[in-house]
Amino acid sequence: MSYLDTSVLTAYYCPEAHSAKIQRMLSTMKNPTISPLVEIELHCAVARKVRAGEMGPAVARRIFAEFRTHLAEPRFNFVPVQMAEYSLACQWIEGLSSPLRALDALHLAAAFTNDLVLVTADKVLAKSAKYLGVKHNLVL
Repeated sequence: MSYLDTSVLTAYYCPEAHSAKIQRMLSTMKNPTISPLVEIELHCAVARKVRAGEMGPAVARRIFAEFRTHLAEPRFNFVPVQMAEYSLACQWIEGLSSPLRALDALHLAAAFTNDLVLVTADKVLAKSAKYLGVKHNLVL
């Protein structure tokens, strides 16, 4: 099973260079999994696009509504982010050898502890996943 990070869902819901490819991939994917981190990060990414003038508020509200509908269906499985994931993320960051940011470390930990393949469009995150031994698929 696959764990989708925010870079994938942002491209799925918002027009981006790799949106068509990601939309095709998700249409065939069985039981894609996300965590609560993705929900807040997606909202943040969409809001950032509105502030940057890349989309209007009406489009953003439609994206939020569509995402809420997909959560209610449910189109995505959810895995929680609990103490085990926080501890693992801290351990990886304490290694001082990867460029991990806090939420990226938590995404990796969520995928790793649930034996899921991280699906990402973020090259830096994919590189960290490889370094840490987290199964991943870079979709670019």
